[in-house]
Amino acid sequence: MELRPWITVLFALAVVVAHSHALLMTVHNTECVWEDVEFDGDVVSGNFVVLDQEVFWGSEHPGIELIVTGPDGRAVHTTNTIDGEKFEFIAHRRGRYKFCFHNPLSAPEQLTFYIHVGHVIGVEELARDEHLKPVDVKISQLSEALELVSAEIRYLQNRDLRHRKTNESTQRRLLFYTVSEYLLLIAASVGQVVMIRHLFSKRIGYNRV
Repeated sequence: MELRPWITVLFALAVVVAHSHALLMTVHNTECVWEDVEFDGDVVSGNFVVLDQEVFWGSEHPGIELIVTGPDGRAVHTTNTIDGEKFEFIAHRRGRYKFCFHNPLSAPEQLTFYIHVGHVIGVEELARDEHLKPVDVKISQLSEALELVSAEIRYLQNRDLRHRKTNESTQRRLLFYTVSEYLLLIAASVGQVVMIRHLFSKRIGYNRV
């Protein structure tokens, strides 16, 4: 009798049809990922962060484009960004959805991609399945809420990683420019000394003549 509440909780978690994936991708031109949605009305959410390591992107950069197409081939979500973005949409039709990233530059770009397909038990399912109880609906809602919190934490961690990489790249570039500037100053100083000595040697020669 004491195990019954735990059995109920485990069963409720088992009937929550939700799955998620986290990927590290390198986009050369166009890279696509497919994800299956099992129920009409499921919520598809996720995020991606461009890990820009070496290239400074200016305002004129076209950015990375994400196009999501549904089972019928129509675009259901599009976005374009230079650093990353979160997304969420309702899958009105079950089936296979395609997520394609487009990189217009010749240089490959690395990004993290997270996708989650969530399904919360509804009133209709509760009425159809005698094994389900109202508490199961609450548990499924709680499970989805926890998944959203986990996704937000992962998104913030990836953005922090991007900022660290950008800072490291900036420091390397500043060090390179500083060293180059000092080398140019040293070369200019040495050149001036050589020229002055050369001029003095000519004047001494003229005086002797």
